[in-house]
Amino acid sequence: MIDGFVAAGFHVVAFDNRDAGLSQNCADRAPYSLRDMAEDTVGLMDALAIDRAHVLGMSMGGMILQLIALHHPARLLSATIVMSSSRADGLPQAEPEVQELLRSVPPSRQRDDVIAHELEAARAFQSPRWPFDSARRATLIGRAYDRCYSPDGASRQYEAMMAAASDLAGIEAIDTPTLVVHGTQDRLLPPAHGRDIAARIPGAEMVEIHGMGHDLEGAVPSLIVNIVNRFVERITMPPCMPAK
Repeated sequence: MIDGFVAAGFHVVAFDNRDAGLSQNCADRAPYSLRDMAEDTVGLMDALAIDRAHVLGMSMGGMILQLIALHHPARLLSATIVMSSSRADGLPQAEPEVQELLRSVPPSRQRDDVIAHELEAARAFQSPRWPFDSARRATLIGRAYDRCYSPDGASRQYEAMMAAASDLAGIEAIDTPTLVVHGTQDRLLPPAHGRDIAARIPGAEMVEIHGMGHDLEGAVPSLIVNIVNRFVERITMPPCMPAK
């Protein structure tokens, strides 16, 4: 997907959130919120001297992006929220099998056990429209494990996400050009989650990808690139001048 955005002419900045990858581990800090993680993103833009940007957030990142749009709208050229949620009351929960997988842990923190466990979860989140490539996904999980396996950090991020409903309550005030992309087969955050975001943000556009789950399997990355590229072209196109 990153390669696709670069090929489309974007300068892409992809980064690890706090408590993940090679970013700062927060084990010795007080609990943090998604609002803190939104401030991290804006702080990174400051450090890179990026005044405004088209920002895309997926899943938890989409919730963080909603908070950036609420509290730092001047920093956004547009917001693309992919497979995410408003955390509003009454939205459907994940399917029982998926909820059980979210709560489960691998039998150990050894590499092979972690790969097998995360592969099982990935199959539950998959996009059924496209064949699931178990070997490729296992390789990606292994690369992530080798780079930095941080389950405790993921747990703290999950706690921040689950506590974010009140912070996201005011998204009706967002006036940033917004695109919402969601899969019709998302078992973790059913389509109603994306539809609620699009319904509550004034002027937001909604695109549902048939057969997409809560992952980037098959052709999903290139589809997202094309959808976002068309959206950005449309909102940045100068208005037509009347013929003389």
